[in-house]
Order: sequence, then C-alpha cells, then structure tokens
Amino acid sequence: MAAPVLSLPQVRLPALPSTRLTPEQQYWKTFKNPLLIPSPANSPISLITQPAAPTTASAFPSLTQPPDVFTITTGARVQIYSIRTRKLLRTITRFDDTVRGTDVRPDGRVLVTGDDSGTLQVFDVGSRAILKTWKEHKQPVWVAKFSPSDPTTILTASDDRTVRLWDLPGDSSARTFVGHTDYVRSGSFMPGSLASSSVVVSGSYDRTVRLWDPRVENRAAMVFKMGAPIENVLPMLSGTTVLASADNKIAVLDIVAGRPMHMIQSHQKTVTTMCLASNGERLLSGGLDGHMKVFETTGWNVVAGSKYPSPILSLQAITSGPTQEDKHIAVGMQSGLLSIKTRLSGQQKVRERERKKEMQALLDGKLEEHDRKMAKKKRGSGWEKRLRGRDFIGEGAEIVIEGQDARKRKKEQAWEHDLRKGRYGQALDQVLASADKTAQLTLLTALRHRSALAASLRDRDEETLQPVLRWVYKHIAEPRLVDLSVEVAMAVLDIYSKDLGQSAQIDKLVEKLHQRVRAEVEMAQQAFQTRGMLDML
Repeated sequence: MAAPVLSLPQVRLPALPSTRLTPEQQYWKTFKNPLLIPSPANSPISLITQPAAPTTASAFPSLTQPPDVFTITTGARVQIYSIRTRKLLRTITRFDDTVRGTDVRPDGRVLVTGDDSGTLQVFDVGSRAILKTWKEHKQPVWVAKFSPSDPTTILTASDDRTVRLWDLPGDSSARTFVGHTDYVRSGSFMPGSLASSSVVVSGSYDRTVRLWDPRVENRAAMVFKMGAPIENVLPMLSGTTVLASADNKIAVLDIVAGRPMHMIQSHQKTVTTMCLASNGERLLSGGLDGHMKVFETTGWNVVAGSKYPSPILSLQAITSGPTQEDKHIAVGMQSGLLSIKTRLSGQQKVRERERKKEMQALLDGKLEEHDRKMAKKKRGSGWEKRLRGRDFIGEGAEIVIEGQDARKRKKEQAWEHDLRKGRYGQALDQVLASADKTAQLTLLTALRHRSALAASLRDRDEETLQPVLRWVYKHIAEPRLVDLSVEVAMAVLDIYSKDLGQSAQIDKLVEKLHQRVRAEVEMAQQAFQTRGMLDML
C-alpha cells in the first residue's frame, strides 16, 4: 500500500521587530493637531509661560480657578493666548527692546516683563496699561516672575550679575542678591515649604547654581558648581530638588543633602529649556538639537520624545482644569515657529492608568511580570471565543489521542499537484498568478531544496518570464526575501542573458531591476557610514 501524500509545510517569514507602543509613548502620542504659528516679527520664540498655581489659598482668596491664558514672548512683543481655544487674545508691544522675561500673576490680571534695555515693567492684562516701571538693572533682564505665595513680590535676574526681589508698591528693589560673577540667565522661586520665605534659586554663566534666602545676609545660602554655563534651573514641586541644565546635561541637585544626585545625559546639544508635566511626575526638556524628551522623575529614564525642525528655545506643558491635567505642549523654536499640540480626549484616562501601572512595575523591577499579565489579558478574550460552547470534564475523564487519519486532510492545490508530478514550470506559473504570498514562498523554497529552481525557469517565452521578473523586482528590497530574490534573479540572468535585447518589455523590466538594486546598495552604504559615525560618537 502506497504511503499517503502529505502537503508541504507552509514557509512563513520571521516576524519583524515589534512596533507596539508602550502606554507611556501612546500617552504622549495623543498630543496631536499641531497648530503652527510663525512669529509676526520673524524673531525666535524665546519664552513660553503659564501663570503658576498659587501655593496658598490665602495669597489669592478670590481665585476660584487658574486663568485661561498662557504667554508667548517673541522679539519686542508679548502675545497672550487662550488655553481653551488656542486663539490669540491680545498683544503687548510697548517695549523699546527685545523682551526676555515674562510672567503673568496667578490671578491672571497683571503681567511683568523685563527687556534687553534692563527695564522692568508691570502691565494690566485687560487694558494693557503700564502700572509700574523700574530701571535699576543696567543690562538685559532674562527672568521676571511673580511669587506664587505673595501677589506683590517679583523676582528678576539680569546680565548685570544680580538677582533682585521687588515689592509691587515700592519704587525700588526690596532686596538685591550679589555673588554671581557672570550673566544670570535663569531663576525661580522655590516651591513647597520654602515658598513662604521667598527663597529663590538662580543659575549663571559663572557655572554655579545658587540658593538665595532673604534671611541670610551678604551671601548665598547654598552653591552648586557645574562644569558648564547654566542655561536653565527648574525646582521640583517638593521644594527639595532643583534641576539645572548645563551644556547637554541636566543635573539633579539635592538641596537637603547639598550634593548632585543624578546627571541626565540624553541630548546631543545644549539643553535650553525645561518644564514639568503630569503634576510633576514627568520632566520635559528641549535643546538645540531640536529634540524634546520626556523623563520620569523617579529614575530619570527617557520614556518618550519627539523631533522638531529647528533648535528649541522654549517649552511649556500647558495645564487646564481644577486637576491641572496636561492640555497642550507648546514649543518655541529658533526659526520663529511656535508649535502647539493638543491632547486628544476619549479613552485617555484608561491609557493613563495603564501608563502609571507600567511605570510602577518598571520602578519595582517587575516589568516582565507586568508584560506577561498584559499579554495574558489580551489573549484571554480570544481564548474565550474559541472555547465558548464547549463542555469540559474534570478529573478522571478519558483521554483519547486519535491518529492523523481521523482528521480531514486539506485538499491538494493544483500547484502542489504539479510540483509532485515534476511539472515545476507550471507550478511556478500558477503561484505567481495568484496573490498568495505564502504559497509563493513555500513553492520557491521547495524548488531550492529540490535543486529544481533552474528547471522551473527554463524554456520560457516573453509572456511567462515577465511575472518572474516582476516578483523579483517587488521583493528584492524586502530584507527577509533578499537571499531568495537574488537567487531567482541570478538564475534568470544565467539562463536568458544571451537573449537580452530581443524584447523591449523584458529589457525594460531588467533595467528597472538594475536601478532598484543599485538604489538598495547605495542605501546600504549610507547606513554603514551612519553606523560608523554613531560608533565613533
């Protein structure tokens, strides 16, 4: 009795690398619908600010919710936008020079600005009237901020190497901190328990970060030395940690211990701006390399990022609502372009929970266990469908293993029949005429194993050779099919090279195949060159 004829095992290509996004990446991908706004004066977008949330309810008793505005500073103008509509509400242009420092008071009624002439001005947001003007600074004022705990206190930092505190009703600065030996380009009030004491932090081009306490006379309360000029300082919400960007690094400074805790090295060029998002659980940074990167604030790992077409000078996560949820990501660029991306609504709260669970698993060292649970959860719905309607018997059930003959064998296809009979050319014609990629790969692999590839390609005319060349042209750029495609192409050229020039259609297909192979070789060479440069870095 003859042995049964079994079907060829189907050949499947190896799986490509997974492109599944993590919940964290999915969260930041939900910031879409980018609104691109060019600067009216073609000036860089130097600063983006949002009114700070008050640290105490007694400071702003009439404030029921944060104001619906954020500010954009570009050239000699300040633009005020609505958070809800992303529309321009008003523009203030009453400046003699480029504006550097801008801030809106937490109640949204008053705006303070500092410019390159050293002038400090306070405006009424509604009428745009000038309420106050000070000219004690002799060089550009880069920082002008309202205190989140005192509606009449203002902080400034200037290229004249001084950091000053101002009282809104006063005619001169209330306190001057002297100690920096170079330009002071960044500064902020300290939050938390230090906010009520008007403790401030500043960063200077003298490569130091200094903590100033009005209760300490004639010197800084604490000094941190860095290896490069300080571009930006950002206190964490706890009030015990300060982030300082110097060159392409971000230092995490512990105020309680008085020493650096961590050094973040992710950007390739100078980090120019930083801000907090997700209620202080995420750090956003932007640099001259055009990259915006997102870090979690426990282990300081990069969890997401995006690339912009120009160096980033300013960055702000715009929050909205009583819970201060992330609403917009605003990025200002050297080219004068402002990008505002808005977070989509819908199922974002579910994804936010998944994101927090994944991050907690990462911090606890249980990421693999978390991934297994998520994979099992996703697989569960499919198993339920497959097992629905079946009866299961408990222990003691009789188990019967039946032979293969009991199963209904799949009907043999026409090309399989031709292959079994040795009609290789006909089998190849049939699979190429179909759209079944699995059958094509299975047959070509079987022909290689039988050393019958050349036999299947011989004795072809102009019409039957074209499908072979089209298949090679289509798949020779597929990394998983390069070897097979090259083998088929070499066999065709070996058999029909002497016949080239006799058919315009065949010659055209061969020429297209030649151009595609040349393009793939050039891309491979560029990839190797890029890899070499990256290895050097």
